[in-house]
Amino acid sequence: MSLMCADSAMQSIFFEFNMWIMFTDGRQLSVPLAYFPHLHNVTMEQLNRVELSGGGSGLHWDELDEDIHVPSLLLGRYAQQAV
Repeated sequence: MSLMCADSAMQSIFFEFNMWIMFTDGRQLSVPLAYFPHLHNVTMEQLNRVELSGGGSGLHWDELDEDIHVPSLLLGRYAQQAV
């Protein structure tokens, strides 16, 4: 089974410093919010208004104008860290 196969995100959960993504195949991925400068200083309410896009291949925050490509997370490719 390929890393980039149809196994897609089905849920995201946020804690104070981490984003957890649950996948349809049972995998779970935790990523520090610090890796995403546009998400690091927003409220939990704003974080929880995330939408799954592209059949689970993306996370989208309309009000924050932010998108995260889920397959990139599985490959360890994160947003550029703030300097």
